[in-house]
Amino acid sequence: MTKKNESMNMEHLDSENRNMHMTDKMAHSHEETEHEKSPNMLDSAMQKPDDHMNHDMPNMNVTNNSHDGMSGHHMMMDMADLNRRLWISIILTIPVVLLSPMAGMGGFNIHFSWSPLLLVIIGSILYFYGGKPFFSGAKMEVQMKQPGMMSLITLGITVAYFYSMYSVIANNIFHTTPMVDEFFWELSTLIDIMLLGHIIEMKSVDSAGSAVDSLAKLLPSKAKVIRHGEPVEIDVAELKIGDVVQVQAGEKIPADGKLTTGSTTVNESLVTGESKLISKGVNDEVIGGSINNDGTFEFKVDKVGNDSYLNKVMNLVMNASNDKSHTQTLADKVAGYLFYAALAGAIIGLVVWMGISGVNVALPIAVTVLIIACPHALGLAIPLVVSRSTALAAKNGLLIRDSNALEHTNKVKFVLMDKTGTLTEGNFKLNIYRSYDPKYSDDQILSLAGSLEETSSHPLAKGVMDAISTKKIKISEATNVQQIPGFGVTGDVDGEQYQLVSVKYFETHHIDFDEAKFEKLIADKNNSISFLLTRQRVIGAIGEGDEIKANSKKMVTFLKQRGIQPVMLTGDNRAIAKSVADQLGIQNYRFELLPENKQKIVAEYQQKGQTMFIGDGVNDAPSLSRADVGVAIGAGTDVAIDSADIVLVRSDPKNVIDLFGLAQKTATKMKQNLWWGAGYNIVAIPLAAGILAPVGIMLSPMVGAVLMSLSTVVVSVNALTLKV
Repeated sequence: MTKKNESMNMEHLDSENRNMHMTDKMAHSHEETEHEKSPNMLDSAMQKPDDHMNHDMPNMNVTNNSHDGMSGHHMMMDMADLNRRLWISIILTIPVVLLSPMAGMGGFNIHFSWSPLLLVIIGSILYFYGGKPFFSGAKMEVQMKQPGMMSLITLGITVAYFYSMYSVIANNIFHTTPMVDEFFWELSTLIDIMLLGHIIEMKSVDSAGSAVDSLAKLLPSKAKVIRHGEPVEIDVAELKIGDVVQVQAGEKIPADGKLTTGSTTVNESLVTGESKLISKGVNDEVIGGSINNDGTFEFKVDKVGNDSYLNKVMNLVMNASNDKSHTQTLADKVAGYLFYAALAGAIIGLVVWMGISGVNVALPIAVTVLIIACPHALGLAIPLVVSRSTALAAKNGLLIRDSNALEHTNKVKFVLMDKTGTLTEGNFKLNIYRSYDPKYSDDQILSLAGSLEETSSHPLAKGVMDAISTKKIKISEATNVQQIPGFGVTGDVDGEQYQLVSVKYFETHHIDFDEAKFEKLIADKNNSISFLLTRQRVIGAIGEGDEIKANSKKMVTFLKQRGIQPVMLTGDNRAIAKSVADQLGIQNYRFELLPENKQKIVAEYQQKGQTMFIGDGVNDAPSLSRADVGVAIGAGTDVAIDSADIVLVRSDPKNVIDLFGLAQKTATKMKQNLWWGAGYNIVAIPLAAGILAPVGIMLSPMVGAVLMSLSTVVVSVNALTLKV
């Protein structure tokens, strides 16, 4: 499987930190005041005492897939800690700049009797305190056998520190002649620049919240359990298999189970992603987290803990997030190559020059090679471009939540997308009102439907009443209006009884109807159809459909032109799925899908190439996490947005086109900066090792420092030239 390349730098550690706390944050999903106080869920979770972490939801036993034993490293990787380390390091760098020369170039070079001791103290604090995040990152890279940026930085500052310590001892205790150069200046500035680069990168993305936290909040905190014939309110965490729970209209369903009494309609958008209501009767299954619409019912709990549907979705999200990590980005790969190049150059230089001139010449040459390889410019090369592109993206309706998302967008071969809310508006609109009886005009059919729906809260009722208002059609007052549970509504209008019902009513009451005509009504505009009856005879129909977004067709055409295959995945039925796919020109589509089905299909396509998934619902969260690039529609659920790498703020498919354009330009700038940031090492490392010493050319630390500073300026200016 092709997996998203996650950075092996501190951002990787930060993402691991978020995963480590997913389960912990679920325990606080119902403490809404706590969420309101702290917009940063990571910080909030980190501040909670361990003994309070899991008392709220013991039944939600989410598997923790993070690395064990890493919490100590992850806890210090939050933004506040990095900012604190940066500012302390900058303050400590000031005396270092005053007291220490820059790679033999001179400088202020203030000296007094105890200045060497002061440099040792300050340098030690900088190395162990400011460098700690890099040591953690390097340890993970080495454990995973993928040396990258953290390893290169650790190598550079370690050599600079210990050689500088040796320099102080040699020059001030043994009074070595000639003097041994020290590298405290390089040590301090490298730590400062690397911390700054990571903070720039972190600030350029929106990492507030987590998908699992949002999923947990779908469940209510309380449930009404029937005890001795009366409803008793208890904590959801206390529910057990076999409990009978009462749910009233408008309430969230607290667990999975089967109806024992009553009937209703339920909003199961978290399962299917579709906005229509699902009828439920005795023995029908309900799912925890879905919303009861218009009836009171009782159900028996049959699933809790890891077996519950919502918990399975949470595990899908977490497993997918973890599966996308542990590989390297382009910047890390370049840093990895530099790590090996610098190490090889230093060892070769040390061995060769020891044979020629002895250790007093060989050791400074080896150290110079490693110091010159310090990635000052490389550390800023990508963060500066990311910061610039993220700012440009935000101005154009794109929020970049994962700094690697744009890099991977350029490699996408398949774009899989949800239908409702992504390709379509997600709002039902009256498309058809038609009479099948010569005694009634089309407008009369709509008027009668309006009479029955006037006081209803059903989504279809809104579409009917909006159309009546727009067309200024008069309606009569209906009497004896009653819900027909699971089927529709009935009532009397002008002394005649009418029913406005779904096609299921026909099957239950054995009423004949033209199935071909029904299929045609659906296919016309993806319609949900209700039929108007009187005396068990169909006299008319109304159809409400989900309108395709204006730029959906343009987006699909664009993807095809780029050689990217669009694939539509939906929980809706085949007829509606085919209708939408045909209108948009999508050849590949799947229908009647559950979240796990969508995620498996994403994984299936990942076998063939990198994937992007675009969605907006709770049921899309596992797929958004699984895909190499997850793109959430801004008008979607918090769960979808928290699972995504990129958010389309305006919910406009055209922004997907903009995304690919920005990704291409960003990739170009990243490659340019990587060449500027690391390119000088291609020349500098061999020269510092003395490859041209026989012809009198030897790169001194001073010249290396100038080249290093110049490349840092170049990558900064180049990043600012990125335009949309």
